[in-house]
Amino acid sequence: MRGQRPSTGREMEVDMGLIVKTMARVTIPFIGIFGAYIVMHGHLTPGGGFQGGSTLAGAGILFLVAFGLKEAEKKVNKKVYSALEGVGGLVFLGAALLGFSVAFFYNTLWHNGPFFNGKPGTLLSAGFLPIMNLAVGLKVFSGFVAVAVSIAAFRRWRG
Repeated sequence: MRGQRPSTGREMEVDMGLIVKTMARVTIPFIGIFGAYIVMHGHLTPGGGFQGGSTLAGAGILFLVAFGLKEAEKKVNKKVYSALEGVGGLVFLGAALLGFSVAFFYNTLWHNGPFFNGKPGTLLSAGFLPIMNLAVGLKVFSGFVAVAVSIAAFRRWRG
C-alpha cells in the first residue's frame, strides 16, 4: 500500500493514555504499601514473603504496562534487581544456617535471641520468620519484575 512503511517485525509502543497513567501513579504507592504490609505481617496473618513479594511485583508490572518498556527500563536497573534477588536468597539461606547447630531452620532468635523473641502474636515475636519473609519477598519481587521486563523486552510481534 502507498504511504505505509514496510513492517520491521516490531510494532511501536502504544501510549496507554492519560487516564491509565494517572490511575497507575495513584495506585502504585498503595499497592507497594499493601505488599510491604503483607511481607511484614506474614508470621501473624495469612501471607508472607511470597504473597507480599508478588503483590509488590504487581506494582512494578503495573508501571511497566502503564508507562511502557522504555520508561520502565529507565527506572529498572537490571544489575540492581539481580543483586537484590541474590541478596534475598543469601539472607534466607543465612538465616536457615544460623540455627544449624541444632537443626536446619532452627529458630534460634526466637528461642534464645536478644530480639524478635517477644510475646506471641506481636510484630517482633517470630524470631527468624520476619527476616525470612523479607528475604523471600525481596527475591520474589525482584525476580517477578525482572521476568516481566525481560518478557516485554524480547516479545515478538507478527507483522
